[in-house]
Amino acid sequence: MHDDDSHTPPVGVSFVMPVLNERGYLEHAVQSVLAQDLDVPVELVLALGPSTDGTTEIAIRLAAADDRIRLVDNPAAHIPVGLNAAIRAGRYSTVIRVDAHSELSPGYAVRAMQTLERTGAANVGGVMHAEGRAPFQKAVARLYNSPVGLGGGAYHGGAHEGEAESAYLGVMRREVLDEVGLFDETIRRGEDWELNLRIRQAGHRVWFDPALAVTYWPRESWVRLARQFRATGAWRGELVRRFGRRNGIRFFAPPALVLLTIVAVIVGVLQLTGVLSGLASLIASIVYAPLAAYALLVIAVAAAPGGGGIRQRLWTLLVLPTMHLAWGWGFLGGVLRGAGDTVDASRLGTRNTPLP
Repeated sequence: MHDDDSHTPPVGVSFVMPVLNERGYLEHAVQSVLAQDLDVPVELVLALGPSTDGTTEIAIRLAAADDRIRLVDNPAAHIPVGLNAAIRAGRYSTVIRVDAHSELSPGYAVRAMQTLERTGAANVGGVMHAEGRAPFQKAVARLYNSPVGLGGGAYHGGAHEGEAESAYLGVMRREVLDEVGLFDETIRRGEDWELNLRIRQAGHRVWFDPALAVTYWPRESWVRLARQFRATGAWRGELVRRFGRRNGIRFFAPPALVLLTIVAVIVGVLQLTGVLSGLASLIASIVYAPLAAYALLVIAVAAAPGGGGIRQRLWTLLVLPTMHLAWGWGFLGGVLRGAGDTVDASRLGTRNTPLP
């Protein structure tokens, strides 16, 4: 923080929310924020991207009806740019990141503030609990909540409170953000992981509290899901290029699956054309074993209790490998050539989207 105490922000909470094409979700998200029962001053700063579905008009209407809501522009529609604009516009000592595709549980902010105070952490996060409406979205949500789907990060269902590598959304001390810098605007996805890395490198703690819950609504179509995961994988590959071993080992499983699939296809073609035969063909067939095991895993996940109706289970058979292969393919591209200007086009043309 600055040495001059005149720069110290007053006690209160600045909720910051990047928004882009969220007509079906924004009002519920805003209501879940404004319903938080806090005994300190509160504001909600919406960073508005160039929505084309009427979201901006909804935001303007909501702001006109409640003076706690403030609006800032995010014309590039990039997550970290919008977050930084909202944080800079914020007036208070605690910054709580929220997303338009999420809903805070009752008591979330009070509990988070208590945990922040109790632990002395710089950033506190909780569990991202995905929910779905139609069978496809329900299948995606179930896999989001499963370690098989997203690799077992603490905020996808961890039960034990303690120090963490990163935090979902995040309840942050403004003084620490001022100290380490805001979000890196050159990172389009995974910007939260990179910020938390800087927070930890500065000697502060990032804390996971499983009592904090946020409802998250995933993508509603297969094409959008594939686009989202490819872009997210590409940016994780970029982060590996930049930060190497600081990335967890779990991030390397999906690209390994992609490489294994490519090798299996090549072996299959060589076998069918007779280039590989006899003992060499037999040895090469070993590559099919882990893929067969993976296929059995996908079937087992789809058939497991809690998998929903038949349509949801059938979607699971497609959604799980889509998540892994799209993410892994994006990751390989990100590692080999960098993420460049890769954006998540799953919600608006070639624009980025403010959601994980």
